[in-house]
Amino acid sequence: MELTGKVAVITGATKGIGRSIAEHLVAAGTNVSICGRNEGELHSAVSSLKQVGKARATGTVCDVRKYDDVRSLFRRTADEFGGVDILVNNAGIGIFTTVESMSPEDFRAVLETNVFGVFYCCHEAIPLMKRRGGGYIINISSLAGANPHPQMAAYNASKFGLNGFSEALMQEVRHDGIKVSYIMPGSVNTEFGGDEPSASKSWQLQPQDIALTVMDLLHHPDRSLPSRVEIRPSRPPRK
Repeated sequence: MELTGKVAVITGATKGIGRSIAEHLVAAGTNVSICGRNEGELHSAVSSLKQVGKARATGTVCDVRKYDDVRSLFRRTADEFGGVDILVNNAGIGIFTTVESMSPEDFRAVLETNVFGVFYCCHEAIPLMKRRGGGYIINISSLAGANPHPQMAAYNASKFGLNGFSEALMQEVRHDGIKVSYIMPGSVNTEFGGDEPSASKSWQLQPQDIALTVMDLLHHPDRSLPSRVEIRPSRPPRK
């Protein structure tokens, strides 16, 4: 895909993986529309993105669990940039505890963010992409979507579900010129799950590793589709 002048929506893009993806796309000439729940972080991210390249950047406060928020995000993007060509569903949360200890509210929050939010965004993006002759949807999943672990039941359920959703959607829209891929990272050195990036975790993947994978997918020849990409640290600590 030629990225200059294209329009991308990236959820959860104020920091970490989403922020890095947005920076790479702006540098490639893509206009980006990002969202996040924290207004201050959103404004800071947009200001920074505007310094990266000549492409434009805008931000919308949006909780992807709320369909009305998502509708507003896509309406604003279409009004400002004329449509949508790329959607990166990156927003996600993880709450890690036993099933017995997890509150119903927390379980619902994980599923609504990691699965419902993706559905809402795809539901709004697909008609906009069809009007422009196609597009690309990339969902950021996790190796936890194939590898269950104790105290991760909610997160595992959300990512297993996201993977199945992505594969079904891929088959639904491929004849509309819309590609769908999902990326399954292992440990990434970000703020996710309450962690803080640190030099002691330099063995982990970095946000730019995932961003570069997104860019590779977007530049991949149109005749083929890497629908599922697993990416993990190459040299994790010995056990």
